[in-house]
Amino acid sequence: MATAIVTGSSSGIGKAIALMLLNEGYTVIGLSRRRGEIEHSAFHHLACDLGDAKALDAIKGDLLGHKEINLLVNAAGFGRFEPHEELSQSTITEMIALNLSAPILLCNLLLRKLKESQGAIVNITSIEATRSSKFSALYSATKSGLRAFGHSLFEEVRNSGVSVITLNPDMTDTPFFDPLRFGVGENDDTKLFADDIAEAIRNLLSMRKGLSVTEFTLRPQRFGITKKK
Repeated sequence: MATAIVTGSSSGIGKAIALMLLNEGYTVIGLSRRRGEIEHSAFHHLACDLGDAKALDAIKGDLLGHKEINLLVNAAGFGRFEPHEELSQSTITEMIALNLSAPILLCNLLLRKLKESQGAIVNITSIEATRSSKFSALYSATKSGLRAFGHSLFEEVRNSGVSVITLNPDMTDTPFFDPLRFGVGENDDTKLFADDIAEAIRNLLSMRKGLSVTEFTLRPQRFGITKKK
């Protein structure tokens, strides 16, 4: 049975991906601060504050103790969209740590295992990794940094058989927007759903060995947002 590690598995995109992988027969190790609502015999939760490098180091033995690791999905992340001078220093350091540093550290930790299994890495970035938007300087920096990291890492590991997929989703209907002043559009064709992203990953992972899609962007057909009072 293949083993996958999924960050941010307690909710949103990470949860949808974890459930999809469980349905595909994977053993899934979910990394998040809280377990969430997934109840499945093949799901194992490791409580971890992914934005804390020391917390990641503390679970290193638990992760490397698995005989084989076939897939790493870096899905955890958060965003704040304000004028840059209004962001607190703690928000800046926390976003860089969770959105960028944690995926890089996990790849560093697990790459030998993934080479042994000729496995795959999926980095969930954002449409903001591909464009420049006002009030998104910090978030875009973390996500475009992860995008650049994934592309360069693929060139480094491709001959070992490891796939590195960068997935750039547009606005997705998840709790990501709960603390923000705006949210996804009201109509289904103005937003993505977490299951859309999980299904895209399922399709990408099912492609024949020897073919690698290094980047994939998902967008709703129409543009729409809602502004909160």
